[in-house]
Amino acid sequence: MQLTLAGRRALITGGSRGLGLATAHAMAGAGARVVLIGRDQAALDAAAASIPSSTPVRADIATAEGCEHAFRAAESALGGIDILVNNAGTSKRGPFTAISDAEWQADLDLKLFAAIRLARLAWPGMAERRYGRIINVLNTGAKAPPPTGAPTAVSRAAGLALTKILAGEGAPLGINVNALLVGKIDSDQWVRRHAADPGGQSYEEWMEEAGQSIPMRRMGRAEEFAAMALALASQPGDYVTGTAINVDGGASPVT
Repeated sequence: MQLTLAGRRALITGGSRGLGLATAHAMAGAGARVVLIGRDQAALDAAAASIPSSTPVRADIATAEGCEHAFRAAESALGGIDILVNNAGTSKRGPFTAISDAEWQADLDLKLFAAIRLARLAWPGMAERRYGRIINVLNTGAKAPPPTGAPTAVSRAAGLALTKILAGEGAPLGINVNALLVGKIDSDQWVRRHAADPGGQSYEEWMEEAGQSIPMRRMGRAEEFAAMALALASQPGDYVTGTAINVDGGASPVT
């Protein structure tokens, strides 16, 4: 089956690197025009140069003003938004008593409130056109939060609840809302973790070792994640809404 997004318009947060950039490549390759949202202008420009049909927009979506700017710029560039991929986020975690109020708030602002605000902005146009696809990128901690998994597992669990609520409200309007739950997938986040590891292993050796704890005995690839996002955004996802799909090589204890 040839997956196509010809004529569709996508807004992808965290689109300059990692999973967001891989998703942008997949959607643009299927015919969509895409807007890449990020905070690093140099990274955005490099990403946009690799995708001729893309538009880079610098915005801090951890704020209400940043979300408004990002959406309005994307809407102006594309004429409307058919697909929203809420991908921006970090993996902040640690012992519960060590997490400050400021860290809690920053995590919720970036991972939960950004998704709420952008979905709210995109919703009227999607409802009017009777077509919309919203994909919330979470992690497997949303279903199976580990010890020392806060604050990220808490904000991701809230994102899971948001996904189900929006799916129920959007179904009669032609708006499908789903979540993709990330496990260990080779991305910019893992490059940073390797850089902070004093062990002296090469990146390839370090990643191979990290993948041994996964049933598939390897880390996932960003392109594999992007393929799932593309499937949800295109025709195979037409009758799929309110789901939370693990993209984790079988690692999560929860289906």
